[in-house]
Amino acid sequence: MMMKKSFSALLFSAFLLGAVNLVDGQTVPVIKEGEAQVVEGFNTPDKWIREDLWVETEFDTDGDGKLDRMHMDVTRPFQTETEQLKLPVIYETSPYYAGVAGDVEGVMWNVKHELGEDAPTPRVHPDVKRTGKRPIISNSLIREWVKRGFIVVHSSSPGTGLSDGSPTIGGPNESLAPKAVIEWLSGKDNGYTSREGQEKVKAYWSTGKVGMTGTSFNGTLPLAAATTGVEGLKAIIPVAPNTSYYHYYRSNGLVRSPGGYLGEDIDVLYDFVHSGDESKRAYGNKVVRDTEMAQGMDRKTGDYNDFWKGRDYLNQMSGMKAALLMSHGFNDWNVMPEHSYRIYKAAQELGLPAQIYYHQDGHGGPPPMKMMNRWFTRYLYGDENGVEKDPKAWIVREDERQVNPTAYADFPNPAASDVDLFLGAGGNGHGSLMSNKKAKQKNETIVDDVSFSGDSLAQLANSKHRLLYLTPILTKDLHISGLSKIKIRLASSKVAANLSVWLVALPWEKGEKVKITENIITRGWADPQNYKSLTESSPLKPGEFYDLSFDLQPDDQIIPAGQQIGLMIFSSDPEFTIWPKAGTELTVDLNETSLTLPVVGGKTAYENAVK
Repeated sequence: MMMKKSFSALLFSAFLLGAVNLVDGQTVPVIKEGEAQVVEGFNTPDKWIREDLWVETEFDTDGDGKLDRMHMDVTRPFQTETEQLKLPVIYETSPYYAGVAGDVEGVMWNVKHELGEDAPTPRVHPDVKRTGKRPIISNSLIREWVKRGFIVVHSSSPGTGLSDGSPTIGGPNESLAPKAVIEWLSGKDNGYTSREGQEKVKAYWSTGKVGMTGTSFNGTLPLAAATTGVEGLKAIIPVAPNTSYYHYYRSNGLVRSPGGYLGEDIDVLYDFVHSGDESKRAYGNKVVRDTEMAQGMDRKTGDYNDFWKGRDYLNQMSGMKAALLMSHGFNDWNVMPEHSYRIYKAAQELGLPAQIYYHQDGHGGPPPMKMMNRWFTRYLYGDENGVEKDPKAWIVREDERQVNPTAYADFPNPAASDVDLFLGAGGNGHGSLMSNKKAKQKNETIVDDVSFSGDSLAQLANSKHRLLYLTPILTKDLHISGLSKIKIRLASSKVAANLSVWLVALPWEKGEKVKITENIITRGWADPQNYKSLTESSPLKPGEFYDLSFDLQPDDQIIPAGQQIGLMIFSSDPEFTIWPKAGTELTVDLNETSLTLPVVGGKTAYENAVK
């Protein structure tokens, strides 16, 4: 006698067949060619169950003596109720859902002062007016994923919206909060129907397998959760994530603002997102912003200290288990592309399934839906679609749309190797970048003046405020992939100075039709006072030379024939750095300064391109 198949067996059969969505009258997900398909039975927004609840954490960060509870919402197909169907979860958490502070005058740090000195005026601390209506925290993700057989969950970060606690901007509670939600989704008895009540609720509709995604801060938090090693988190897709608050607000010891937000620092972001219970905000302001942050952020030296070390997720990855699909833009000057690169490489070293998707645009930009679908289908449904055998890197080429990346074996391109280029005199005009080092050359000097922008300096035929060294005009396209590096010997006329380095493509293109991939190739900044150590700066002795080297932001770009690659060295960058008074002189020793380019095809390809 043939026994009736169990529901789980029928469900698995349906996944494999990919042709039906009803088994014994029950609606089930459909997987076809490794992707979860739209199921009409789930594509019923008017019937979706939408509810909110609270999950209790293991911390108290608002000082009320009670464990903080996180507010979360759930959107699930009605069949999870009527047919007892269990489905995997896609989860996004954010500090932004309940509103943010307005852009009031004085909210940013005043950058018009000398290096190493206090800002001349204090910051203004704005209040956030909380917004939003229950039970909906957010509508993100639901349109694409619920109809494909996933449950979508959102939660507000600590100290935001209706969640207890205080924001810490990278502190432990911002990792432990999503961990608590994932544990509840995996069966833990820590869910409640109200913020303070004792009536419990369970996630009986969840399979216990969770994936996370989000962009910017919302992309940071999947990584934060993954570093806890929580079992239920199977895969994450962070988009343009801030993976280190030091790297977000500092560069190689230099106090450096994120692009577009001059004067922002970690306490500014704290004020920006602090939308939680008004009666508890004063506690967080005192303990977190005005004590921990004020004592740890150190805008005078920019050194990497214990405060910043604790807010760098690279230091917390040892227990991470989740499969990682990273996404970022090479021209993101807000959360710069190094943030994803450093975590991607570390995940590879840990032996985790890891892929990286880079496009050529600015901030944001998730991988194509097909890539995300295959990732979540593999790790949340367990479908053996072979995604882990796909190419490791997906790069959107310069004239392609984000949905059409090119596959590569890895990033950096394995065919790339370092090419060292040396400086030839004439940098106040147009010096040269050469494969061969010249005989002893005279030093060259720039005079700092923050009133000159980087793009204006790159376009000037001559300027005492920058040094510019150019390759010959390219006769063939040149593909660079990876980390460019500068090694520089310099002296300063003062005890402290900004150092800014741009890699540019000339001639400089102008006009409304200029593409984001033109003009600026990549950039970097550093504090010469950190020539020995990132953790301890030393005042410069005026006139004495110091050696330092640092990476520029990662890039994968094809520089077309007809252009020249230019190394531009200047001091203060008005879009990113402190604004000291004009006049500081930086003298560069050309004999001990060089640029290293990661060229696909190595030195042979470079030499062929400059013939």
